[in-house]
Parts: sequence; C-alpha cells; structure tokens
Amino acid sequence: MRNAGHIVLVGPMGSGKSTLGRGLATRLGLAFVDVDARIAAEAGCDIPAIFTNEGEPGFRARESQALAAVLAGDPAVIATGGGAVLADANCNAMRDAGVVIYLQVDPATQLARLAGDTGRPLLATPDRARRLADLQAIRGPLYRAVAHRLFDSSALSPDAAVAALANLLATPEASCK
Repeated sequence: MRNAGHIVLVGPMGSGKSTLGRGLATRLGLAFVDVDARIAAEAGCDIPAIFTNEGEPGFRARESQALAAVLAGDPAVIATGGGAVLADANCNAMRDAGVVIYLQVDPATQLARLAGDTGRPLLATPDRARRLADLQAIRGPLYRAVAHRLFDSSALSPDAAVAALANLLATPEASCK
C-alpha cells in the first residue's frame, strides 16, 4: 500500500497528535482517526481497562490491528498511540501508507500538558518526569526512524501548529526523508 495518502502523526503522549491531528484534518478536508479512541470504541472500554484486563501485550495487539485497519482505509490524518512504533510491522505499514510526521515535544511542555491526565496507564507512577524520559529514550529513536518529517510541537499554539504543519506538508520534501 505505497503512499495511500495518509498523514500519520507519531510521537510521545502529550505531543499533540490528537489535538493537531483534528485541526489538520479539518484544514485539509480529510477524515481524522485517533487510533487509541478506535481501540477503546472497539473494545467497549477505555485504555486503562484494556491494560488492566489484557496487559500491555493485549493492548499492543489491539493497537496493531486497529492501525492496520485504519491504514487500509481512505486517506486520513491518523493520530497513533505513543507506542505504535514498538512493532516493526506498524512502522513499515505507516511509512508505506503516506507521510509520517514525528511530533516532537520538549520534556517540560510534555509534563505540563499531561499534568491532569489520569487516563494513561504508563504514567501511573509517582515520578512522571522520569517515566516520560525513560519512554522517550526507548521510543525517540523509533519515532525518528519511521518519520518522513520532524515537527516540534512545543512552542506553538494549536492553531499556529496546524498552519505550520499544513505548510510543511505543502513542501515537496514532505514525501521523502
């Protein structure tokens, strides 16, 4: 499925994948799909319940299935879960399905954005900053490897970030790394 026209957003939790994805989809006239929301809808329960009932391996299996189904569909802006890059098959499928953009975020902004969020099982720890740093150490290289383009989402308002992302996609380099 080479270049099916998807715009796939990858990056850590709190980088803006869902927020910016919705805005970008509206701006570009594409559908928006949040893979985590799709997983929860299909499971009939929220992500923390899936982690409780099936563990992270069960969630990751659901994530791979949901992502494959979304990538097989019509062109869309897709917000992936932060761990979607942990499976090579997911990475290959995303790269082949369109343009993958790594939304980078600085640690302080990420921590502030996630301050009141209690729905993230991987952040159920007293030291959230350390957990986010540990996840970034593992996943950061994977985000870079899968991405066609990098975008820092730290300092811009959502509207400004959506406009900048649309401009980034309008450049010819957006289709290659």
